[in-house]
Amino acid sequence: MVTERYIVKGDDFQAAGSASSAMKQMLRGAGVPMEVIRRAAICMYEGEINMVIHARGGEAEVSFDGQEITMKLSDNGSGIENPQLALKEGWSTATDEIRGLGFGAGMGLPNMKRNSDDLTIESVPGKGTTIVMKIKV
Repeated sequence: MVTERYIVKGDDFQAAGSASSAMKQMLRGAGVPMEVIRRAAICMYEGEINMVIHARGGEAEVSFDGQEITMKLSDNGSGIENPQLALKEGWSTATDEIRGLGFGAGMGLPNMKRNSDDLTIESVPGKGTTIVMKIKV
C-alpha cells in the first residue's frame, strides 16, 4: 500500500493542481494505466480547486493498494448545504470574482462523480466537508 498526503492552500491559485500533479507521478511510478491515472487526476484536481475556492484549503490523502485508488479530501470550510444539488451540472456558489478567473462553472463535483467508481460526500454546514473517491484499477 502506498499512501501520500498533500496540503492544499486556500486561495492559492498558483499552487492549485500541485497535489494532482504529485499524485499522477506517484501513480505512474506504481505502474497504474494512463487511463486510470487520467480519471484520478480529474477527480483530484476538481476536489483540489474546490478546496482552494470554497474551503480555505484542506488536505488530500491518496492511497493505492494495487487494485484501487482511494482519494480522501477533507477541509474545514463552510460545508456544502445541499450535496445532491451540488452534484448537478452548472450549480455553483462561486463568486463573480472566482468566475472571472475561469473557475466556478459548477462542474467540479459532477466531474468527480463521473470519473470515480464510488463517491461519498459528508458535509456539515459551518464545519467542513470530506469527500472520498475510489477508482478501480
